[in-house]
Amino acid sequence: MDKHKPSDEMIKELDNLLSKINAMEIVASDDYQKNSIKIMRALVEGQMHAINEFQHLKKAIDLLTLQLFDVQNKVNS
Repeated sequence: MDKHKPSDEMIKELDNLLSKINAMEIVASDDYQKNSIKIMRALVEGQMHAINEFQHLKKAIDLLTLQLFDVQNKVNS
């Protein structure tokens, strides 16, 4: 089973994908293509947002864990 990529690498790949989607929009010729591109852009941007929010959540959990250890040390001493 493969390990997942680090979040920075995933964001970079998604940013590259977003650049390709933007290029596709320039050459899109009909409404179907333009609407498909809008959907792809929304999905990629949503995925980037989810990764960023997950990073914030991990930081919050780390800070909460440190606070719990501080409280535990104060109670035990």
